[in-house]
Amino acid sequence: MSRQIPVGSADELPPGQRKLVFVDGRSVVLFNIDGALCAVENSCPHNGASLAGGQLEGHLLRCPAHGLRFDVTTGCMPGKGGLSLATFPIRNVAGKLELTVGDAPAGPCHAQLS
Repeated sequence: MSRQIPVGSADELPPGQRKLVFVDGRSVVLFNIDGALCAVENSCPHNGASLAGGQLEGHLLRCPAHGLRFDVTTGCMPGKGGLSLATFPIRNVAGKLELTVGDAPAGPCHAQLS
């Protein structure tokens, strides 16, 4: 069952910024990319490095440890296959940020649509 967890005020995450939060024992990085909110797990699936300080190029976040890149909107690496990050739905409700946790994980990256 999914739950909505308050993670701060929308004023704390203006466009172009990021915020690190801790929810249910997980470290999650929130992004505001030109007004679009995204949330990903703060752990590179390659070796567990923190992604919070990684360079953001558009929607692509570069792991500071080994340079792997992930699309923060999908959690997927560019191209076919590869590793993926856990993503979380996030929304602005009356000026408060709400992160949804507990849903079943999304399907694999780059799945074929029929």
